[in-house]
Amino acid sequence: MPLATFLVCFRSPGGIFFLGKFLRVFTCRGRFHQKTSQSETHTSLCEARAQDDTDRVTLPGMETVIRDSSAGASLIVSSKKKDVHSRGTGTGTDRGGAGESRMKRLFGFELSDVSSWQKFVCLLNRPTDPASLGVFRFLFGMLMVVDIPQERGLSYLDYKYLDGMVVCRFPLFNFLQPLPLDWMYLVYVIMLLGALGIMLGCFYRLACLMFISTYWYVFFLDKTTWNNHSYLYGLIGFQLTFMDANRYWSIDGLRNAKKRNAHVPLWNYTVLRTQIFIVYFIAGIKKLDFDWIEGYSMHYLANHWLFDPFKLVFSEEMTSVLVVHGGGLVLDLTAGYLLFFDATRPIAMVFVSYFHCMNSQLFSIGMFAYTMLATSLLFCYPDWPRRFFSKFPACLSGALPTVMPAPQHSPSCVYPESESSEAATLTKPTKLSRRHRLGALFTVLYITEQFFMPYSHFITQGYNNLTNGLYGYSWDMMVHSRSHQHVKITYRDGVTGDIGYLNPGVFTHSRRWKDHGDMLKQYASCLSHQLKNYNISEPEIYFDIWVSINERFQQRIFDPRLDIVKADWSPFRPNPWLMPLLVDLSPWRTKFQEIEDTLDNQTEVVFIADFPGLHLENFVSEDLGNTSLQVLQGELNVEIVEEGKNYTIKEGEKMQLPAGEYHKAYTVSPGPSCFMYIYVNTTEMALEQNLTRLYELQERVRNGTETEPLPPELQPILNGTGTDVNVTDPVLKAFLRRQRKIEEIQKRRNATIVDRFTRFTIKKYYLLRRSFLMTAIALRNLVVGRPPLEQLAQEVAYANMKAPEEPGSSEAVRKDDSDHTEL
Repeated sequence: MPLATFLVCFRSPGGIFFLGKFLRVFTCRGRFHQKTSQSETHTSLCEARAQDDTDRVTLPGMETVIRDSSAGASLIVSSKKKDVHSRGTGTGTDRGGAGESRMKRLFGFELSDVSSWQKFVCLLNRPTDPASLGVFRFLFGMLMVVDIPQERGLSYLDYKYLDGMVVCRFPLFNFLQPLPLDWMYLVYVIMLLGALGIMLGCFYRLACLMFISTYWYVFFLDKTTWNNHSYLYGLIGFQLTFMDANRYWSIDGLRNAKKRNAHVPLWNYTVLRTQIFIVYFIAGIKKLDFDWIEGYSMHYLANHWLFDPFKLVFSEEMTSVLVVHGGGLVLDLTAGYLLFFDATRPIAMVFVSYFHCMNSQLFSIGMFAYTMLATSLLFCYPDWPRRFFSKFPACLSGALPTVMPAPQHSPSCVYPESESSEAATLTKPTKLSRRHRLGALFTVLYITEQFFMPYSHFITQGYNNLTNGLYGYSWDMMVHSRSHQHVKITYRDGVTGDIGYLNPGVFTHSRRWKDHGDMLKQYASCLSHQLKNYNISEPEIYFDIWVSINERFQQRIFDPRLDIVKADWSPFRPNPWLMPLLVDLSPWRTKFQEIEDTLDNQTEVVFIADFPGLHLENFVSEDLGNTSLQVLQGELNVEIVEEGKNYTIKEGEKMQLPAGEYHKAYTVSPGPSCFMYIYVNTTEMALEQNLTRLYELQERVRNGTETEPLPPELQPILNGTGTDVNVTDPVLKAFLRRQRKIEEIQKRRNATIVDRFTRFTIKKYYLLRRSFLMTAIALRNLVVGRPPLEQLAQEVAYANMKAPEEPGSSEAVRKDDSDHTEL
């Protein structure tokens, strides 16, 4: 919150309380209300009085650590020295002595500390122990080193950028284009070295610049990969660039004695803590959406084995509503607050850790869960690493972070003047400088911007779709689930009028363009450019995309009547060809389950809603031998194309649709029409019946109850799943494929921890191996040029080498299923 907001809070008692709570949370660490043997008092840091409010912790074999409760700094004096007594009037043994105000006892600082900009700057630049920040820097850098070969794509960079091939891309700015492949490998090497430098604290500022410059370049190159945690990594890297995170456990500290174990200003912690608070709290605010509260957003998660313990108490539906959605909402809303205060932090640590460990198993989110676990440590006392590592044997001290001596004076911090001659020997008073003011200004501006960004969609209106904003900076994590039923791309020759159709996803390996108007505009422009190479003059591109948001009706996203190539789009104006979300039809979702419960296991249903004046052109596959269309609301005119006949059906009526033919469903009612397709996949049903017979036959032969001799062509069902090389019968081949899948699932379930760890290690080894070898090839190409194609092909083949596959492994199964792609 900006300083003006802080000052406005003084106008009411409630505002003063909120202000104190806010600043206590974001500037000072919490503290345990422990008993002490001395009376303590604290005055403003900018006043000329000693800072005597202390907690004493004696580490084995070293001096007494005096922890400044309000500043988070740690000072060390000899344990033989006389205790520093407060000059307050209170004599009680409780921390909340008579000399302290309620504000001080609750929040660790006085209201006067924020009564002016100068004192506020002093507050944010208080000297703080660098230990926790240094450990976080190490963990974050390490996780980014692991993340770059995986989620950033170093291990499959040649597949990601497809050097020399025609590919439609989706950068944030159209002028951004990837470099040639070998140079992209160099970009990733710079990013990797930057992350490694952050981890080790080696040439720290340069390492941060190397990391964030290449990271944001790669991030802006492809909007289809945007997500909240990738955005968060870039923000943390940006923040670390301005911080003194190399003051503890760093190579820079070994090289420069002035940086070694030096205080850091409190705003370093303030910015990071507030950023994580925003991640949690704004995510919770976004989950106050009706769809999330009612359990429609992530209802399928309740099927996961991780929720099996909850299903011992609740039904699957209640597990989805109470645990998945309710638990996620409560945790996001409260985690940021609970982590700040000592009394609630242990409980918050347990639930937050459990939450992120579950997420690491539920979703493919790379290092995000582990990064959030690392950020949780920022809310503990800044000197927790000293107390933690002091418990390790002395023989390990060389490999662990230092636990002594006390942090030294740093020009980045503001130190008070002291009347105590004994305390005055510890620190020297400093005056406010431009550096201190800039640090405070950066803190206020950055926090304000981060609170504003999730709600900035009224500015970037062109990026709003059925849900507001790009799914990257809004922290609306998992709030909206989508399923696509129908995607059609039509092109028209602007000169001849010839019409044709394109395979969805042609010239691109991404599917995310279907949900974003800005990406659809880029895709249409790219297709128009490429179709000119196929003798299509002045091509026009039309998209008919259907999607269901959070279990609603399947509906159109964009107007299928407009040529998107020529359609107007601006990032700052509403998208004129975006169709509205039919939220008035949301209550129908409760009826969907009732309708599905009346159907048998072989019958499927798809719910459709369409706008007046539009029509749906659909083809009924010959596999769907029993398909009917029933109107739930409104009125339809159905045209059977080959017959040339039209049929009008109203609410509650239905008609049978012929298989193997096209039909068009026109909405002729004044309002949106709602209808459903009910169908039975007769081909799949017949296949299931045949597979069931083969399974029963296999069981009878194995238990000796089968009296008839087994035909030779059915011998593979007894010889095992690995003997189907010469099998030509499609039903028998499908049966053996399914058996392999069942065996693989059973094998994985029964695998020991050693087997699972071995499989994980081998997988990661070959991933890192390919990353290293392909990078080495690219760098060699840049230095000495590319070798002959035969040699290059051999080198790439060697880099692509994988571990030997076991018979019936999941990889082999996927190869057999390669011809069955997503519709």
